[in-house]
Amino acid sequence: MSRLVVVSNRLADPRKTAAGGLAVALGEALSVNGGLWFGWSGTIVEGGAPGEGEVHTQQAGNVTLTTVDLSREDHDSYYLGYSNGVLWPVFHYRLDLADFDAGYIGGYRRVNQLMARKLMPLLRPDDMIWVHDYHLIPLAAELRAMGCKNRIGFFLHIPLPPPLILAAIPQHEWLIRSLFAYDLVGFQTQSDVAHFSRYVNQEVGAEALDEHLFHAFDRTVRAQAFPIGIDVDEFSALAEGKDAVEMFNSMKGEYSRRRLLLGVERLDYSKGLPQRLRAFRQLLQQYPENLGSATLIQIASPSREALDTYSGLRQELESLCGSINGDYGELDWMPVRYIHRNVARKRLPGLYRVAKVALVTPLRDGMNLVAKEFIAAQDPADPGVLVLSRFAGAAEQLKEALLVNPYDTHGTAESIQQALQMPLAERQRRHQQLLARIREHDVHWWCKTFLQTLSGMTPG
Repeated sequence: MSRLVVVSNRLADPRKTAAGGLAVALGEALSVNGGLWFGWSGTIVEGGAPGEGEVHTQQAGNVTLTTVDLSREDHDSYYLGYSNGVLWPVFHYRLDLADFDAGYIGGYRRVNQLMARKLMPLLRPDDMIWVHDYHLIPLAAELRAMGCKNRIGFFLHIPLPPPLILAAIPQHEWLIRSLFAYDLVGFQTQSDVAHFSRYVNQEVGAEALDEHLFHAFDRTVRAQAFPIGIDVDEFSALAEGKDAVEMFNSMKGEYSRRRLLLGVERLDYSKGLPQRLRAFRQLLQQYPENLGSATLIQIASPSREALDTYSGLRQELESLCGSINGDYGELDWMPVRYIHRNVARKRLPGLYRVAKVALVTPLRDGMNLVAKEFIAAQDPADPGVLVLSRFAGAAEQLKEALLVNPYDTHGTAESIQQALQMPLAERQRRHQQLLARIREHDVHWWCKTFLQTLSGMTPG
């Protein structure tokens, strides 16, 4: 049997419960026949030579974890500069926030060459390689240049924008040409596949052999949607765990006279947090019966705070929260509880379960697993309601949620009111259908389906 080699920007020890469902699922796939997980160590070497990095190896059961250090110059150009200063904003449709500094792409290519150079000696002839996310788009091309003939698959966890937005990236053709070095390219949604199809047809004249196979640059690649899921049973079990139950009881006691609305995400401009707060303000203004009753708990965990864009976003959120609380708050009730720190994963299911409404309203998201975690954590007898942005990848699957346009402040406020007023029977029906769907397409389905598709392809 082929050994699986997973390559990602960062690694997680799949044996640790804090690793999360994705790391556990990848760990299970790696451990079937023994496997290798390869990526950046997280260590930045001050004064280190660009394009060089020390390799570290440790064992996690029968999975080998191998990492490479990065120099400060490589980290800043590859990670901060190109990956998160160019690809992240453009792929989330924010050309206005992209920094197209010409120096970044050199560092991005250099680190991908470094990764390929360090990985190549570790590979066996029959290994199957699975590369993850936007940091490592050109990795297969670098491996092929070194003579790698293995099956190589790629999965993009973030959205792929339409051709005209993608074409704003300098050297965009090189970037997409790099994807043709893979045998299989996986996307989160059918919309992403459609954007890829249109781009390769319009920009590089690729031949569509069928709805999934595209030929260009003397290579054929398969592009297909594999919507990622969560480990539903694992997350449901977490909801029954000590930490989650303590959180549920604590919050239920403290907010016994309130109806809780909940938002949980990283502090990122793609998540639509200012728009969400304005919609909540509109709810209080338009439906005054919620005054003194509805409380929004917004958790926005720290994210890339070294970038000016994120510090500005934090200031905007804090200003909005202060304004809403100042205008509508009472001595015994604050409309918004804003928390700028991480909440332990083991405690999150208790928080999800106590919430009457989850607000998952990104401006653009590849999938958004918070939506699926919220569904898995609910009490089927008295479930909460999911208000979901139509611009989240999850909206393609989760049709029974209340789908909203986060740019429409009034429309979102009306949907939140609908969620707060929804009868029990309708909540139960919607939850039952949503739960069945996330069970059918869970993280194990995602992992198995992608790898089965890759394993059936001709390598190289």
